[in-house]
Amino acid sequence: MIVVHVYCRVKPELIDAFKEATVENARNSVKERGIARFDVMQQADDPTRFVLIEAYRTEEARALHRETAHFHAWKQHAEPMLAEARTRAIYSNVFPSDEGL
Repeated sequence: MIVVHVYCRVKPELIDAFKEATVENARNSVKERGIARFDVMQQADDPTRFVLIEAYRTEEARALHRETAHFHAWKQHAEPMLAEARTRAIYSNVFPSDEGL
C-alpha cells in the first residue's frame, strides 16, 4: 500500500469552500477501486491547515487517481484557495498488513 499525506494551508476566508471541494473529491475518490482510504483532516489548533491522507492499493491506482475528472476538478477549484503550495510525503505501509485490503 502507498499512503500519501498531502499538506494544505488554506486562505482563512476560504476554509469552508475548501472543505466542501475537498470532501466532494474524497467522496468520489473512495469509489475508485484502487483506493483503500481517503481521509480529510483539519488541524485543531489552526483551522487553515489540512492533511489529506490517501491510501492506494498500488502505484498504478495512485497514477489513475491523478487522471480522474474529480481530481482535476478539485485541483482547479482548490488550488486558488491555498495560501501556499501544497506539499506531500509518500509512505509505504508497515503495519497492519495490506492483506485483505
